[in-house]
Amino acid sequence: QVQLVESGGGLVQAGDSRRLSCAASGRTFSTYAMGWFRQAPGKEREFVTAINWSGDSTDYADSVKGRFTISRDNGKNTVYLQMTSLKPEDTAVYYCAAGYDYGGPYYRATAYQRWGQGTQVTVSL
Repeated sequence: QVQLVESGGGLVQAGDSRRLSCAASGRTFSTYAMGWFRQAPGKEREFVTAINWSGDSTDYADSVKGRFTISRDNGKNTVYLQMTSLKPEDTAVYYCAAGYDYGGPYYRATAYQRWGQGTQVTVSL
């Protein structure tokens, strides 16, 4: 089964950009839909963005649309989350998730079977 490891989190200032990566083990990465979720302190985990197995279909939460971009490189077994114009409300632990691609919807956490350990992103004023 695929295992996921996120990286790229850290402390940034409002307005900065940051790229998160999620490296997957296993030979079946290209068959999975991939998603990014986040959880802020005291809040429930929420959907951020997702990409289908081939990379030609994406979905974004309204709160990040136009600022965040998801992409994947199936040759490198990696999915990326490019974050721009970061805001303090983007502060959260960001989780990468993998799910068998049945065509969506991808915004539901229940669509994903494998989760990474998370990486903290903190946005200061």
